[in-house]
Amino acid sequence: MDRAQKADLVAELKSTFAESGVVVVTRNLGLSVAQSTVLRVKMREAGASYRVSKNTLARIATEGTAYTAINDLLVGPTGLSTSADPVAAAKVVVEFAKTNDKLEIVGGAMGDTVLDVNGVKALATMPSLDELRGTIIGLLNAPATKIARILKEPGGQIARVLAAHAAEADA
Repeated sequence: MDRAQKADLVAELKSTFAESGVVVVTRNLGLSVAQSTVLRVKMREAGASYRVSKNTLARIATEGTAYTAINDLLVGPTGLSTSADPVAAAKVVVEFAKTNDKLEIVGGAMGDTVLDVNGVKALATMPSLDELRGTIIGLLNAPATKIARILKEPGGQIARVLAAHAAEADA
């Protein structure tokens, strides 16, 4: 890899860090190409990405970003999982690590907040951004439905009383 390619990779990593809500650092303990491909596909489906990078280039890319704290975690064969949604990358990595012992979670960061292994696992148990949006919309929609039902009810009661009187008059 020549100097220009390294500069391009550092610029690409820096832009990835700038756009990411979370970075999860993993240690690759002998993942095969097929296993790595499966992980990348799962990441893409979740709106996240996984890449293996040279630690020195990743350290250079973190300079000037909120993720300088992960530099201590960049030792050995590491992979970087990133996503704009703070939960997506963590969920996929934790699920994949459960079924594959060749991927070890080292830690991560949400901005300048460093996460240890347990922090990444706790983050993975949280609902995703889309799930939270759905919950909020449901909560906002419920009061409107209740108000409409309450406003409609007196008219319905009057209609039932009038119908009962009409039935009595006909009888």
